[in-house]
Amino acid sequence: MLLTDVFGDAFDRFLLYICISCGISIHFESPEPLVIFSSLIFIIRSLCQIRLKMSDAVSAAVDPPATDAAKSGGSDASRISEVTAWLASQFEAAGKEVPDFEYTPLSVGHLYNLASLSQAKTQAANIIAADFRQKAAEYRSQAARIREILENVGLAQESLASNVVSSAHVLANVSNLLNIRDTELSSFLVAMGDISLRKTAVEEKRAKVEKESKILLDYTRKAIARLTYLKSIHKQLEDDVAPCQKQMEDWKTSLAVMASKERQYLQQYNNYKALLNRVGYTPEISHGVLVEMAEYRKELEKKTKPILDTLRSYQDLPPDKALAALAIEDKKRQYAAAEKYLEDVLHSALATND
Repeated sequence: MLLTDVFGDAFDRFLLYICISCGISIHFESPEPLVIFSSLIFIIRSLCQIRLKMSDAVSAAVDPPATDAAKSGGSDASRISEVTAWLASQFEAAGKEVPDFEYTPLSVGHLYNLASLSQAKTQAANIIAADFRQKAAEYRSQAARIREILENVGLAQESLASNVVSSAHVLANVSNLLNIRDTELSSFLVAMGDISLRKTAVEEKRAKVEKESKILLDYTRKAIARLTYLKSIHKQLEDDVAPCQKQMEDWKTSLAVMASKERQYLQQYNNYKALLNRVGYTPEISHGVLVEMAEYRKELEKKTKPILDTLRSYQDLPPDKALAALAIEDKKRQYAAAEKYLEDVLHSALATND
């Protein structure tokens, strides 16, 4: 007989689903396993109820509200005494001494609020811990009662078949994993749906993280390539340091020589300038002025040369006293005018130089 032939409610269908999912096939050859499996289902139901009670107790524990210092503080002296006592107890529990500090209204107010909140939290924690201890004692007594019942009916864990024990473990693990609060199949389906949603959210987050990791990997590769390039440039610059230093030393030597030459040339320039001042040198008799005068003399020679050539041509004329006398007088006048013009130019140039 299969399990579906014996159990028909939702929890048994859920157990069947778990067994099938875990690859467990359970067959009953006699009515004895029915009692065993019924007891097993009762145990699991009891465990689920205990777990539900513990979850409710934990969710019911809330943080106590903060104490208003202005309403329950009292006078400053009482506040300081309470703060001092609280600090002494806390540091004594830690095995240390209370450090010295100044009791200002601001520090006393903060410490008083902290002490009030700490005492309220401690009291609430003590209440919850006492409740948990009481419930744990009740759960232990209930577990002992259930264990005794199972042992009386011959359903102790040692006497159960291995497949029944493994099925119970699988069922308990799945229940804890899915956080199932009851034995309904709908709770199992809701838990599976929640796991599917969480799986989808995790897959989306994983895809997003993979995309971001690819971007970061791309940036890292670019940064590594850039770092490699910079290292090569740095190595190249380090290799160029020695030649550049040698060239700089040569330039320093050349600059020192040039500076020495500059000082020498400046000294010579000053000496020549002093010498020219002693001999009465002026800018009017400079080389450029003399060159201009020589060029002007050449132009005058060019102008007088045709006249001289004309005078020489008169030497071949036939003797005629009247015409010759007139020509001679004319040439004399032209010659005298040219000489006078030349003398005037020379005198003016010399006067300008003087």
